[in-house]
Amino acid sequence: MLENIEVNNSDIELSKELFTDIEINDGSSENEALRKPRSTFSNIKMILKTNKLAMICLITLIVIGLASILAFLSPYDPDALNLVNKLQTPSLAHPFGTDDLGRDYFTRALYGGRVSLTVGIFSMLISVTIGTLVGTISGYIGGKLDAILMRCIDILMSIPSFLLIIIINAYVKPSMTTVIVIIGMFGWMGVSRIVRAETMKLKESEFVLAAKTLGASNIRVIFKHILPNITSSITVAATISIASAILTESSLSFLGLGVQLPKASWGSMLQNAQTYMMESPLMPVFPGLLILLTVLSFNVLGDAFRDVLDVKSLDK
Repeated sequence: MLENIEVNNSDIELSKELFTDIEINDGSSENEALRKPRSTFSNIKMILKTNKLAMICLITLIVIGLASILAFLSPYDPDALNLVNKLQTPSLAHPFGTDDLGRDYFTRALYGGRVSLTVGIFSMLISVTIGTLVGTISGYIGGKLDAILMRCIDILMSIPSFLLIIIINAYVKPSMTTVIVIIGMFGWMGVSRIVRAETMKLKESEFVLAAKTLGASNIRVIFKHILPNITSSITVAATISIASAILTESSLSFLGLGVQLPKASWGSMLQNAQTYMMESPLMPVFPGLLILLTVLSFNVLGDAFRDVLDVKSLDK
């Protein structure tokens, strides 16, 4: 009996020592540093360091964006004609060669990047704003309003939006502003469905119910508690919306319904290049490659930023 008691006492002392070590380790500065929440900027840096593809895509977008902004530094006028130098192959003087009218193809690609990025960003702002408002209101209020809004969205999504854009664009004066508004007005339905689903999930959470119990208004609950917690979903939807808008604008310009000549656009450059593919096979390659890199980069960065802004992934 005494031996058993001694063994049990030794076990108790060992357990106390282990418990003390756990307390010491839990109170160490290293674990406190691990538990300390990181800022969004530091999380972005961490994601970019671990995700090499995202880093490459970010650098690609920065290079394309800066090159488009600084396009005025080019020594060539993008609209100046020089028929003597038409359809030249790439060289030091003309990195992308020249088109059928002797215009510097590299300079026109830079100015075309301005058009595509401007249309993509501003169309995204319109579609995300409308989609976020409609989706949040529909998901939070629910009931008959939610049913009516969702059926309207289903009807709009069942009709090919690109066909509607072509029809409307054919009756209005083609310009960059017109393209931005039309693409933005027909690109919000997908965003609204995503936001609605996230809102319906969050409105039943404890912190939202607590805020409503304390007397918070619906507007305060939406803008203070729901929208900040669906930022990751909105960010991903925004990046995809930019990529989709760039593709839509390029398609419209390719069909001659977008930005009109002589203003350069990647889509209009592709349209013009198809006529001269035999004489200059590299003409469609450059604008097509720029569209591919830009759209792909936005999609990859959207996935990377989703991981940064997703609270659950950061806690892990």
